[in-house]
Amino acid sequence: MTNTWITRAETGADSPAVRAIVVAAFDTPSEADLVDALRADPAWIDGLSIVATDQDGKLVGHALLTRCHIGDTPALCLAPVAVLPEYQKTGAGSAAIRAALDAARDKGEHYVTVLGHPAYYPRFGFSRASAYGIGISIDVPDEAMMALAFDSGHPLPGGVVRYAAPFGI
Repeated sequence: MTNTWITRAETGADSPAVRAIVVAAFDTPSEADLVDALRADPAWIDGLSIVATDQDGKLVGHALLTRCHIGDTPALCLAPVAVLPEYQKTGAGSAAIRAALDAARDKGEHYVTVLGHPAYYPRFGFSRASAYGIGISIDVPDEAMMALAFDSGHPLPGGVVRYAAPFGI
């Protein structure tokens, strides 16, 4: 199995394959339903839904960044990240995440939040959000809520993360 992944922005034609990836990666279709709802939400930002493909163009991974706010400061939310089960632990998810973060940086974004596994996301620069006075309105393990600032000239702001309406938070 290849460890060289091609990443690019999702196109409209990719939507069914992205949905299939997300459905396969999670126990229920609710994460895939979330992606579909976010596509129709003002939080969607063209170019920040990234797919990872193999050398033959087969879509195997997906990472999505959408608009959120930390307090009143615009930020991005990384969610969901999904990889077809047979391609997990091959670097496809990491490639999609790195490409999504690079695309966000290229668009002039400064901050990204993620609610995820504390042993996985620090490799991309994320750290515990509470250390910066960032919280969330639902009860989650403190180490699972993480944030990232792209540069020291824009330190993370404090505040409660407000997600796009489709998240239901």
